[in-house]
Amino acid sequence: MRIDVLTLFPDVFNNLNSFSIIKKAIDSKKVELKTHNLRDYSDNSRKVDDYPYGGSPGMVIKIEPIDKCIEELKKKNIYDEIIYLTPDGDLLNQKTSNYFSTLNNIIIICGHYKGIDHRVRDHLITKEISIGEFVVSGGELPAAVLCDSIIRLLPGIIGDESSALSDTFQDNLVSAPIYTRPEVYKGLQVPKVLLSGNKKEIQKWNDEKSIERTKLLRPKLFDNE
Repeated sequence: MRIDVLTLFPDVFNNLNSFSIIKKAIDSKKVELKTHNLRDYSDNSRKVDDYPYGGSPGMVIKIEPIDKCIEELKKKNIYDEIIYLTPDGDLLNQKTSNYFSTLNNIIIICGHYKGIDHRVRDHLITKEISIGEFVVSGGELPAAVLCDSIIRLLPGIIGDESSALSDTFQDNLVSAPIYTRPEVYKGLQVPKVLLSGNKKEIQKWNDEKSIERTKLLRPKLFDNE
């Protein structure tokens, strides 16, 4: 899988490339994560933003550097999706991450300032994604979240691939509680059924607790069924 990230701050992703699961994916050549500085696709001034028409406050990333960068990338690769990170996009969920993880090549655009020229959104991108109904300084951190949620799902990245199948939201449910050693800590006991070795009873307990916690913590997941 190849992920190309268009950003004003490529250094943000230098640390991401050396982090845990993502580093493993890159080292094993399961993923190519490439960053592209939009300033390299501007004029000699390297200016990528300008004042918005209509007199609104703030600055807006211009369409030209984004369009030029995408055109250059498309000369070398075919892209399944071109994604823009924006607070008013579709809320990222596990189903979306699962879908993205099946693709071959994607582009992720990180906005900044007040955002990007809306013509990019109308004509160049194919998906708009939000990591939550709040605003951060730029699209780099949301892009990092999106990349991690996708890359960890790729075959061979997680040691026990069945672990990803039991993640919260993977089956539209919150996962059951999990415990590890010691069996008792300051009088706090691990549920006995998990120590029984009875796989059928353990699975039944997990299913019941998963439904119970979903109803408590994310009742809207049942409303969407």
